[in-house]
This record gives sequence, structure tokens and C-alpha cells, in this order.
Amino acid sequence: MSESSEELSFELWDLRVEAIVPQGAKAYCGARDGDYFELRGEMLTLPPGQGFSIYSIAAVMPLLAAKQRATHRNDWMTSDSEVACPDPNCPSRLRIKRMRLRSFRRSETTATPAPQGAA
Repeated sequence: MSESSEELSFELWDLRVEAIVPQGAKAYCGARDGDYFELRGEMLTLPPGQGFSIYSIAAVMPLLAAKQRATHRNDWMTSDSEVACPDPNCPSRLRIKRMRLRSFRRSETTATPAPQGAA
């Protein structure tokens, strides 16, 4: 029996990770207030001409896959959105914001067949 399109699709949030630098503070990570990168599916993008510290990206990377997925309203992953800069002397923070829910088809993201009876 063939599975429906709906059964073979899933949704992930597009995310924006934005640098929050206190006014007048020195950001040792090189970020300027408002610098950002976005994650759409598995694709990370930066605005033209803007960089982002690989150490700052590494600090948020473990959280991004979880932030992209639906979470229970009481789960801390739903509400907590700021991560400290990995440099202990840097006062900046990184804010992870859910932007848009996007649908993906399983067949476009993996060659592995869906498990039988998986929901």
C-alpha cells in the first residue's frame, strides 16, 4: 500500500540566530548587535558581506535541530531562546528565533525508506 503525501512529509521551523550585544559593550566574538544567520532545513545562510564566529555557531549548533522541531508548550526548548557567547569575557548572547514552519518531503531529505508502521 502506498503512503499518502502527508504521511511522507514533515515540518521544521526556519530559525534565525541573532547576536545581542549590550550597548557600549565589547563583543570579543566579533559580533555586532543584530548580526545573524538563518537556518532553513539543513541550509545555513548569512546575509551578504556579514560573517559569524564559528565558535558562536558551535555554541548554538547542538540546540538548532531541537529548536526546528515541534515541542510541547511546557518544554524549556519552547520558551528558552538565548545562549551565552562561548567566550566567558564576552557579554553578548545569541537569540534563537523560530521564524516560519516549512514542510519537507522525506524523499527529498533521505534515501532511507520510512520504517513500516512509523507514525
